[in-house]
Amino acid sequence: MIIENAISALTTGELARLRDWFDEFDAKVWDRQFEEDAKSGRLKQVSDMAVSEFKQGRYNKV
Repeated sequence: MIIENAISALTTGELARLRDWFDEFDAKVWDRQFEEDAKSGRLKQVSDMAVSEFKQGRYNKV
């Protein structure tokens, strides 16, 4: 509850800066996890399936 109390006490400007910082932090964590998954081969099955479906013409044009 200490974090919640500290956040509740922030001014509007401080809260905006925290939000911006956290968005950037969270994106970096997600990117790092994605890179680790890619390097470990965890995404290979999904990648292979996507390529196969594309080659079969089973995709939606955006």
